[in-house]
Amino acid sequence: MKAFRLDELEAERAANDGAYLQFLRERNMSVGLYALDAGSQDPQQPHSQDEVYFVVSGRASITVGMETTQVARGSVVYVPAGVAHKFHHISEDLRVLVVFSPPES
Repeated sequence: MKAFRLDELEAERAANDGAYLQFLRERNMSVGLYALDAGSQDPQQPHSQDEVYFVVSGRASITVGMETTQVARGSVVYVPAGVAHKFHHISEDLRVLVVFSPPES
């Protein structure tokens, strides 16, 4: 079994000065913690993997393709492989668990 604590993952991510920390990688998926502070810009580009976001904390909007919705704690968003997507109008520090399938390359 592999078990993780969000507070420890956040501390590791912050210590490495990165917005993204991959903490699990298996044959069919990878999982990471993505952090965007209030007012920041989301620099990501489309990925070649399907992706699921689970918002742990914060508030923002996300645009996936031509659709936009607001997200907050508890929101779950699916992003198909190859589709442009970005978080924006980040009004509270955003912390998101990200699941890639297959694993992010």
